Amino acid sequence: MSADQSNAIVTLSNNLADAVERAGGAVVGINARQRMTSSGVHWRSGFIVTADHTIRRDDEITVILPDNRTVTATLAGRDTSTDLAVLKLEEIDFPTAAIGDVDSLKVGNIVLALGRSSDRSLTASWGVVSAKGGAWRTWRGGQIDQLLLPDLTLYPGMDGGPLVDSSGCVVGINTAGLSRRSDVTIPVSTVNRVVNQLLEAGHIKRGYLGVGMQPVRLPDVLIKQLNLSSGGGAIAVNIEPNGPADKAGMLLGDVIVSLDDNPINDTYDVLAMLGSDSVGKTMQARVIRGGILVELGITVGERVRQE
Repeated sequence: MSADQSNAIVTLSNNLADAVERAGGAVVGINARQRMTSSGVHWRSGFIVTADHTIRRDDEITVILPDNRTVTATLAGRDTSTDLAVLKLEEIDFPTAAIGDVDSLKVGNIVLALGRSSDRSLTASWGVVSAKGGAWRTWRGGQIDQLLLPDLTLYPGMDGGPLVDSSGCVVGINTAGLSRRSDVTIPVSTVNRVVNQLLEAGHIKRGYLGVGMQPVRLPDVLIKQLNLSSGGGAIAVNIEPNGPADKAGMLLGDVIVSLDDNPINDTYDVLAMLGSDSVGKTMQARVIRGGILVELGITVGERVRQE
């Protein structure tokens, strides 16, 4: 190895260590489950963001600060669909995270996962961005604005901690709770959106139609007869009295084939359209009833929270 190569490696190593030090001032440890701590980020003054699946209790939560103090925190809100939770600290003053730009990241860029362990020390793991993509929905129906997959190891206790770029700016929250195949990073745009809603309302609004559905395949002859763009739909097997679908005139046995001109192949397609922005909106539903197409205007309601 030449001297120039050696110097370049030393420079890279020092730069990454500096990035960890800069970002580490906003990384905390969290005691909210048995046997293992998790990590979090001081996202806004007095508010910690972490992975929801690591918060196993609603009270008796403590946070390990960068200066080694342990303080109590309260649960400000949680969203299981995006695996994000917000904790509130009272009158605690320490740095908030510097937020980075996910769009500036390229596949192959070096990134770091940070955490704070139960012994109060800062931990780090480094790797690269292995994939970036468009918006996607979690298995619980949450909207994630962008696919961001880091190729690195989340060691025990790092779940809920930040993904950091090479300058020490936070680009997202790492979690093992959204995919069985790999760890993923929730990008900052999604975190900000969820945090805003949780701090405003304490929960994330979820739309509902008041109809129980099952996926159904349509006969080819009916698809051709009605000139449908897809071969499936969602059949109504239960309708809530006075619910949105009932008020719109939906009947048992109706098969939903589109909502606002979006094809419906199964029940997942319906649920995917019932995010927080759908509440109060009137959707135009096309349903098959008795072999003919019927148009219904359904005003989306807000799903009652299960306490």
